[in-house]
Amino acid sequence: MAIMSFIFVFFFFSSLQPILSLYEDQVGLMDWHQQYIGKVKQAVFHTHKTGRKRVVASTEQNIIATLDLRSGEIFWRHVLGPNDVVDGIDIALGKYVITLSSGGSILRAWNLPDGQMVWESSLHGPKHSKSLLLTTNLIIEKDNALIVFSNGRLNAVSCIDGEVLWKKDFEEESLEVQQVIQPPGSDFIYVVGFAASSQFEMYKINAKNGELLKHESTAFSGRFSGEVSLVSSETVVALDSTGSILLTISFHKGKISSQQTPVSNLLEDSPGLAVIIHSSVTGIFAIKTDAATIFIRVIGEGKLEVVEKTNHETVVSDALSISEGQQAFALVQHAGSNIHLTVKPAHDWDSNLLKESIKMDQQRGFVHKVFINNYIRTDRSHGFRALIVMEDHSLLLLQQGAIVWSREDGLASIIDVTTSELPVEKAGVSVAKVELNLFEWLKGHVLKLKGTLMLATPEDIAAIQYMRLKSSEKSKMTRDHNGFRKLLIALTRAGKLFALHTGDGRIVWSHLLQSLHKSESCRQPIGLNLHQWQVPHHHALDENPSVLVVGRCGPSSDALGVLSLVDSYTGKEFSSLRLVHSVAQVIPLPYTDSTEQRLHLLIDADKHAHLYPKTPEAIDIFQSEFSNVYWYSVDDDNGIIKGYALKTKCSGNVADEFCFDSRELWSIVLPSESEKIITTATRKLNEAVHTQAKLIADQDVMYKYISSNLLFVATVAPKASGEIGSVTPEESWLVVYLIDTVTGRVLHRMTHHGSQGPVQAVLSENWVVYHYFNLRAHRYEMSVIEIYDQSRADNKDVWKLVVGNHNLTSPVSSYSRAEVITKSQSYFFTHSLKAIAVTLTVKGITSKQLLIGTIGDQVLALDKRFLDPRRSVNPTQAEREEGIIPLTDSLPIIPQSYITHSLRVEGLQSIITVAAKLESTTLVFAHGLDLFFTHYAPSRTYDSLTEDFSYALLLITIVALVAAIFVTWILSQRKELQDRWR
Repeated sequence: MAIMSFIFVFFFFSSLQPILSLYEDQVGLMDWHQQYIGKVKQAVFHTHKTGRKRVVASTEQNIIATLDLRSGEIFWRHVLGPNDVVDGIDIALGKYVITLSSGGSILRAWNLPDGQMVWESSLHGPKHSKSLLLTTNLIIEKDNALIVFSNGRLNAVSCIDGEVLWKKDFEEESLEVQQVIQPPGSDFIYVVGFAASSQFEMYKINAKNGELLKHESTAFSGRFSGEVSLVSSETVVALDSTGSILLTISFHKGKISSQQTPVSNLLEDSPGLAVIIHSSVTGIFAIKTDAATIFIRVIGEGKLEVVEKTNHETVVSDALSISEGQQAFALVQHAGSNIHLTVKPAHDWDSNLLKESIKMDQQRGFVHKVFINNYIRTDRSHGFRALIVMEDHSLLLLQQGAIVWSREDGLASIIDVTTSELPVEKAGVSVAKVELNLFEWLKGHVLKLKGTLMLATPEDIAAIQYMRLKSSEKSKMTRDHNGFRKLLIALTRAGKLFALHTGDGRIVWSHLLQSLHKSESCRQPIGLNLHQWQVPHHHALDENPSVLVVGRCGPSSDALGVLSLVDSYTGKEFSSLRLVHSVAQVIPLPYTDSTEQRLHLLIDADKHAHLYPKTPEAIDIFQSEFSNVYWYSVDDDNGIIKGYALKTKCSGNVADEFCFDSRELWSIVLPSESEKIITTATRKLNEAVHTQAKLIADQDVMYKYISSNLLFVATVAPKASGEIGSVTPEESWLVVYLIDTVTGRVLHRMTHHGSQGPVQAVLSENWVVYHYFNLRAHRYEMSVIEIYDQSRADNKDVWKLVVGNHNLTSPVSSYSRAEVITKSQSYFFTHSLKAIAVTLTVKGITSKQLLIGTIGDQVLALDKRFLDPRRSVNPTQAEREEGIIPLTDSLPIIPQSYITHSLRVEGLQSIITVAAKLESTTLVFAHGLDLFFTHYAPSRTYDSLTEDFSYALLLITIVALVAAIFVTWILSQRKELQDRWR
């Protein structure tokens, strides 16, 4: 009986641990996932008394979304295709969101509360043209109608079911329609535009049936610039092609009249080139010059009057109807660290309905767009709220002089990501300041125990969640011994750097880079990539790590480059350079100086190599390794791959001791009529390889061909470079190469006939996995190539190893022309891929897994063993013991292998893996429109306890076991004594 009691107690307490772990997983923070919508380009408010107040937005990332007006949270969103660009949005009948997209070819209605699609209509026409959406109160045969101009055709479409009620073609080839206008209360529509850029055209259309009522035109001696501003239902303003003459064109009652006004007549000083600012304010329009923004009123018979001129950056909203016949609009101006929001009535420029000043973080940049909405205050006066889009793509709601909420939607367009270690926890810091005291520790574990025993009240569960959030190790701003806490440094398309904490995803700091700010000297700055500049190891307590941001002033490869150095801990930009040369390629070198700054080579468009940092120590280190520096370039358009080495310091007019000429070592010219480069892949520089030898089933040894100079190249037939299915299998082929980039030697070449891209590839250790489409089988495939070094095959003899007669310690050189063999295999795979990566660990011991970004925007983990080229249908017993999986024609998709679980990373673009200090664990960051981060252990956490491990329960279990042993010992002694007395 005592033994049975002991076993019962043991199993009872042992079973508590998994229960507790499960409970803590439910309330813990294992992963984080953040949703964004991108840079807003159009917004419409919905603030009816019934239902929740919301704002409908379309973005540059082709997203339609509705946001809660109280908090900015996403109610629903739809990500349209990459070619399904949103041209216009509006709200119809108070319950439908209407979107016009795909160049005006697709009109959709979405249910406002839940985002379900109600109907979709295809609007095709005779030619490509500007797309315009006009919501009206027009009723045609009891149907509320929308007016849409697209593809050279004017359509009236039912709001209820999307049926086209009538259509009218405008087939004149040179006609460019600019505006579709319905005067208030009328049953006709004006269609106005330019023909041959020098003639103004006006069409008057019957809104009930599409019949042409009148057509008028007038010629202009010059040429129109192409953009017009609507200042009334029968008046537009346009600029000529030189930007120096304003044309006021009126078509009252179908009669066209125009008046020309030189811009110089409106301004005393020389205005320079003028541009019309898009707005729809009645009677007023604005133009922007190099020096100022000018607001102009249209009075009388097309006469113009300047009402205000400002030198500040100014943004104007569209007109907002606030009452019968009354409109208001907003102006936003910058003044130092503040922005001034002014709301004016359209009929009276000198009065203000609202004037507020809001302090704004300068790291957000200038205001790019503003949208306004009104509400009725308790005193029956008009109040206003403003939705503003900033230079860094963030979105903010302003109301009553304060920022109600903000969204960092710039994170939806990340260009590049790198990581940085957190600060070391300095000695001398009181443990009580950074950790919970003993009482709180015991209280927390008592609460967890109550949760395990299902005795926790809702208040206890809330307390557990709060304590975990407050005291979680994950959110500390210091390094942890497992290497889980890091900073993710992300560069966005807006030229802003963000530092995200891997523990909870919060933004530690953000910085809008001055080097990527639009200026006179850099009209079109573009961020390229990020590199680790300084990573202190010996001076970790004294020096902060920093990152190098590389950009250029234009999209072409010969545009001048820009550099920024940013402190990884504070976000401070402590150095910014405008280079005198272009940046076509950045090569991080494996050398550091005494301050642990990493040396970098920047290759310009003329193949000159520029060394950074420009210090005497850096040049000395570089000169000592001068002969070991090689690089390559890939010209996708011309199908040329070239290898280079350094020659001498730059000659000619360039007097720079840090500049070096290059010499071409080799080149591979692919036949342009049969091959086009679509994908390249290389090994990660920080990848660890545990061993070069691979022991196979028959106790034989194969030596991996390990080289950091290995390049994977995939080419397709030029005809097959389009979308899948654009060619027949006979016209398509995929060719893959493995190339040594030092010598230009082609180590392996393989052709897949009847196959087509796009190709996603990952290169790791001695193998490459790539994904493509098989046109013959009408399925996706994944292939693997493993490459082995045969020059070390003699080292299999044990006696040679004993006596030292081997070449394992001989230097490895690309010029040794090692004899290599390859093994390959192909498998069917059911999914299309968006990205592919491989798990990284600190020593490379843990088994590799592929992280696959699927077409469903999830991340799937696939064991590399499924892509072993040595798989066979009936593996031997020795092969099974080695871990060889029986061969199947397709790769399995295990639902439990989705590391994103049920979450989706919308618009998935890239998967980044980083090794933690624990060999078992890799850190995974996936980004697109959304962000997702998690810890992943390919072979389970065999080298550590989980974060949710309950030490308190372990202590209780040990005490209980000791007590049970003591009790059973006493009972045993008593029984033994009784037996002796017998």
